[in-house]
Amino acid sequence: MTVTPASVTRLTLFLLLGGIVQVSAVSQITVFGVSADLAPLLVASAGFIAGSVTGAIVGFSLGLFVDVNLSQTLGVTSLALVAVGYGTGRIRELRDPAHGLAPVAVGAVGTAVAAIIFTLLQFLLGVQAPVSLLLLREILLTIVLNTIIALPVFALMRRVLAPFLPDDPRRRRRRAYTTGGLSPISRA
Repeated sequence: MTVTPASVTRLTLFLLLGGIVQVSAVSQITVFGVSADLAPLLVASAGFIAGSVTGAIVGFSLGLFVDVNLSQTLGVTSLALVAVGYGTGRIRELRDPAHGLAPVAVGAVGTAVAAIIFTLLQFLLGVQAPVSLLLLREILLTIVLNTIIALPVFALMRRVLAPFLPDDPRRRRRRAYTTGGLSPISRA
């Protein structure tokens, strides 16, 4: 992603809006007793589209925003989302998955990693919370719910970042062979 003031401003405003929507609206809607978590999906989308460094920065920023707004232990969500953003960015840089459903898998894995890291850090910090099978059920249902909404979130993030991305080689048109004669592919 080319870093320009316009791209940084657009991404910042989109993440700010996403964080506000998560804290004020999405966390209030429950499906099967759990609510969706947009934060790992936004971070995974940013990392998957723009790379590992952008994903890590977005993860830290959005995690800090969520921690401050929910009065949680500062840095726990940031650390979990930095891992998600950097990891999904590295997947994009190393493998460049071209399948149309790759964002669904990335959203599911990103949500699982964020939930597990968050839970482990809370446990290691000594936060007193009941640990039971209900916690595992909640994590699994959140992963399923986020998997369902991963594709629309990815599409929104792609639309926000599209003007600042370099040309996608899959979308380029093939150039006609202009030197005349037969194509080099058809030569014996």
